[in-house]
Amino acid sequence: MKILVTGANGYLGKGVVKQLLDDGMHVIATDFRDNLIDKRAEIKTADLFHLQDPYSYFSCPDVLLHMAWRDGFVHNSVNHIHDLPSHYEFIRTMIEGGVKRAAVMGSMHEVGFFEGSINESTPCNPQSLYGISKNALRRLVELKCRECGTVFQWLRGFYIVGNTADGCSIFSKIVQAVRAGNQEFPFTMGLNQFDFLDYDVFCKYVADTVEQGRVDGVINICSGRPEKLSDRVERFIHENQFKIVLKYGAFPDRPYDSKAIWGDDLRIQNIEKEKEFKNVCE
Repeated sequence: MKILVTGANGYLGKGVVKQLLDDGMHVIATDFRDNLIDKRAEIKTADLFHLQDPYSYFSCPDVLLHMAWRDGFVHNSVNHIHDLPSHYEFIRTMIEGGVKRAAVMGSMHEVGFFEGSINESTPCNPQSLYGISKNALRRLVELKCRECGTVFQWLRGFYIVGNTADGCSIFSKIVQAVRAGNQEFPFTMGLNQFDFLDYDVFCKYVADTVEQGRVDGVINICSGRPEKLSDRVERFIHENQFKIVLKYGAFPDRPYDSKAIWGDDLRIQNIEKEKEFKNVCE
């Protein structure tokens, strides 16, 4: 199977590319830069938004995994709105070119303020430019896939826990603060509950999802349970033996963040069970 991964040099993309390669996939990896991309991949640096025939340029892949996105941690960046038509145009051209399956990285921020477990049918009312743009792209790509008979997969991400400095999550910022010699880390009260997934597990779930086509539509890439933000961050500090303490109350909670929100993991667990069964049979 030939899989094109966009945003392959990003914090999430590089790990997913490695997992796909470890699984024996033929990976075409693209981004503006390639310094973090596993060299086993077929690497093509490019500006996706200015390719005339991306399907041919990327060697006619079977699957598109679109992870490219800028300012993902700046939720009210106007670039989310400015870039939306270009993301859709690239994906539309790939679908019309002949890609058999379009998988796109989504976000729980599409849903907006919601209390409880999110499944594929949960109504979306996004409260940030990031969430609005992701939600609009989901609906646009789903319509185009339906029109062209292309398998549609929307991989809805939640909170990812990694212990490297090359990211913009709170966990990456803690690593950066530790390396800078800081003894305190400014924090909220940390009372909100979210769905946290370790980086390696996230990469495995994404790879397993795009390597199969039976389960389609919205798929939560999640743990399936809520955990208080302060508990997960304190545990992260303990797991990595960092000598830094949280300065609670330094920042207010974001007004659009839910008090407790997590993903329904039924569909991703079905994918995992099916893969495990297939491996046993082989």
